[in-house]
Amino acid sequence: MTTTTRHVLEVDDLTPGELAAVLDASALAEWDAVLGGQGVALLFEKPSLRTRNACEVAVVQLGGHPLSMHRDEVGLGTREPAGDVARVLSRYHAVIGARVFDHGVLREMAAVATVPVVNLLSDEGHPCQALADLLTLQQHFGKLDGLEVAFVGDFNNVARSLAIAAAMVGVGVRVACPPDHAPSADDLDRIRLAGAEPFVTSRPNEAVDGVDAVYTDVWTSMGQEGESDTRRRAFEGFTVGSTLMRAAPSHAVFLHCLPAHRGEEVSAEVVDGPQSIVWQQAENRLHAFRGLLLWLLGQGRG
Repeated sequence: MTTTTRHVLEVDDLTPGELAAVLDASALAEWDAVLGGQGVALLFEKPSLRTRNACEVAVVQLGGHPLSMHRDEVGLGTREPAGDVARVLSRYHAVIGARVFDHGVLREMAAVATVPVVNLLSDEGHPCQALADLLTLQQHFGKLDGLEVAFVGDFNNVARSLAIAAAMVGVGVRVACPPDHAPSADDLDRIRLAGAEPFVTSRPNEAVDGVDAVYTDVWTSMGQEGESDTRRRAFEGFTVGSTLMRAAPSHAVFLHCLPAHRGEEVSAEVVDGPQSIVWQQAENRLHAFRGLLLWLLGQGRG
């Protein structure tokens, strides 16, 4: 099968209709072996549990061969320019996925790759996680349009992709962050352009009032370890515990992209409690990546 050079570096590289098509493909119980023995290159500058397992299994399910490469094996931008890596891998593989520190590396690869390049995580976004998040909400509530989700904590790459993706499918976006870790003006413009007027506050109780889902992520992401103590102080009062969950409606669910630091951004009683659907969410990383591959390779485009 001939592939396209359509790249997914952030979730708003898709139109709302395309995003819906990817979600439909992610929910399929049966699918064609669209890779037909072709390879998929998976580059990892950062450690990975869910992303690597989800991607490798999805590729196998679609009849392909995943080839995972670590930072010290490739040396993106050090041993070899990222563009040269993309040119070479395009000759071997049907799709390139990359989990990187600097989003600019993805742009450099996409500028010259002749096969689709997919962002498996960068400092700017995590679109595959956002796809899994929407799929999880859709499975749980039977719909997306009209739901509301609150993100509590650091408005990081995960939060950015979630907020944009949610706005694209009619999900209301509420954000509670310390002022120095809140969405930028550009972030807010992108969310509005995607279709929602975001509600931003520094008070978690305000953010979760009336929502259908409460979402958080670690306060210190990979590459920020030197800021751990400063960040713990900055996010004091932003832990999602049982008291905060009681401020949300009783039907609200708890989401987390994992790994979770129990006792920091979330309490053990919440992440391991009855409102938590984080394990279903983690499983959906597999289904979402498979759905994205199906869409990129032609199945599910209508």
